[in-house]
Amino acid sequence: MEETRAATGGKMSQAVIEFLILNIPVLATLKDKELRIIEKYMNLIEMSPGEIVFKEGDRGDYVCFVVDGYLDVLKKSETGESTVISTLSKGGSIGEMAVIDDLPRSATVKAHTKSTLLTLSRDNFDYILAEHSTIGVKVLQGIARLLSMNLRKTSSKLAGYMLPLS
Repeated sequence: MEETRAATGGKMSQAVIEFLILNIPVLATLKDKELRIIEKYMNLIEMSPGEIVFKEGDRGDYVCFVVDGYLDVLKKSETGESTVISTLSKGGSIGEMAVIDDLPRSATVKAHTKSTLLTLSRDNFDYILAEHSTIGVKVLQGIARLLSMNLRKTSSKLAGYMLPLS
């Protein structure tokens, strides 16, 4: 995937900025001028169907936002079989934990269809936190909200599979 990265270099279209405002929950609280700052540190990637975005166990160093297309999130079972646990579409994000922790990827992500992604690397995110702390804090809050929401969903699903204690 590295070869397909094309830095936007601050030349992202107004349509992409509007997409970020309207469709990416992690970035929803950012104002237009804040998005114009953050977009300078993002990369636009085109993925072909079947192409791997990243593999479970890989070092994680960027978060992806789905601009267009569908991505399958796969998790290995104890037997080594991969199972699709989620499908992400326009507006979805994956790899948020990678800009926060230094742990390996927890799942494999593969393009189900031709897809367009925006990525933000950990290094660029760290730079935003240092140089544009207000923006960085807003993004961190967005990531925290998303991770909290995902944990709540997972807890609810898990409770549905558990046997009653009585």
